[in-house]
Amino acid sequence: QVQLVESGGGLMQAGGSLKLSCVASGRTFSGYTMGWFRQAPGKEREFVAGIAWSAGRTTFADSVKGRFTIYRDNAKNTVYLQMNSLRPEDTAIYYCAADSKRSWVSQSILSYEYWGQGTQVTVSS
Repeated sequence: QVQLVESGGGLMQAGGSLKLSCVASGRTFSGYTMGWFRQAPGKEREFVAGIAWSAGRTTFADSVKGRFTIYRDNAKNTVYLQMNSLRPEDTAIYYCAADSKRSWVSQSILSYEYWGQGTQVTVSS
């Protein structure tokens, strides 16, 4: 069992930056591929970014490429999502998720067994 707790959300003006953190507890964090997803009101949950446990390879949704960065600190059992050049359309609840089965990043929500409770990000224009 893995518990995930996100933090770092908030209200930001367009063009600003936020850094989300996700702390994992319960099992060996370094063996999990980690993902960030988001869900805006009235929309389905969508993939944002992921980082594999193997070689730390990263994958990003097209909508955030060049603006968001994902990285992990296995010693702190934490994965981060650095969000720059924020836009109003980035407004959503952001969720951290863990996948124990793959050494690569899946963009499907079905691949992730563990989820955090989410943190709200609101970007004003």
